[in-house]
Amino acid sequence: MCCGILKAFGGVGAIIALILLVIALLKQLIALVGFLLVAVKIAIVVIFIALLVMILLAIFRGRSRRRRGLDEY
Repeated sequence: MCCGILKAFGGVGAIIALILLVIALLKQLIALVGFLLVAVKIAIVVIFIALLVMILLAIFRGRSRRRRGLDEY
């Protein structure tokens, strides 16, 4: 009778350990997805700022060429 109880507790303990392992892995997966989302958002902002800078440079370059009379149009 004693061995049956130990086997039951051993099986329950294994199930509880497996559930806790799955919960820990899910927490890590959620943290990884959150980090990747932040990285993508930062990349989008950096690309947007770079695009704005390129547009401003093109505008200023066009103005300076027009002012000097180097416009070929």
